[in-house]
Amino acid sequence: MRYLLIEDNETLARAVVDRLVLDGHVVDHAEDLATAADYTATTDYDLILLDIMLPDGDGRTFLAQRRSAKSRTPVIVLTARSEVSDRVGLLDLGADDYMVKPIDFSELEARCRAVLRRRGGEARNVISFGDLEFDSLAGTLKIDGSETSLRTRELRLFEIFINAPNQLFSKSKLVDRLFSYDEEASENAIEVYVGRLRRRLEGSNVSITTVRGLGYKLEQR
Repeated sequence: MRYLLIEDNETLARAVVDRLVLDGHVVDHAEDLATAADYTATTDYDLILLDIMLPDGDGRTFLAQRRSAKSRTPVIVLTARSEVSDRVGLLDLGADDYMVKPIDFSELEARCRAVLRRRGGEARNVISFGDLEFDSLAGTLKIDGSETSLRTRELRLFEIFINAPNQLFSKSKLVDRLFSYDEEASENAIEVYVGRLRRRLEGSNVSITTVRGLGYKLEQR
């Protein structure tokens, strides 16, 4: 998954980024709202982590603008305010969840997973499609009772496919979802990871199909 963290506290931001990257996610960091606006104008994010008090404005304004523009990207607000009225106001503005600082990183990861599950209509971490079961938390694929573990980048790529089966993804779109601005990546890397996933899916009635000149999609045969 590709996340955007909007946070001006460099120490906290680095800690959050390091933790989420360790979990296999791609994270872009914006220190202010102007940078965040530039990022969201060119990149589709799976989740936004939003601080409230930023050098060039109020994160609530950013959230309100996103929802007015009909953006459905989930937003978890990171706030120092613990009053009930503040939390209610954030939810009414369109926040999907909130966390009060100081942040517990294990809880943050769990809340991110929960918000993304809700967006996908899932109540748990396990997704079934065809004859396979995918556990995003454990990072495993189970086919006819046989379980295999996915490496980090394979896991995040398959997560993209399984959350949108039958949807066509171009190589450039997958590069955008799988790598941050700080990483050098090419479409050849996508071919490599797709090849690895295809080997993992051998024996299943689910496959990653190539649509020549357009990209890939996950289908049930």
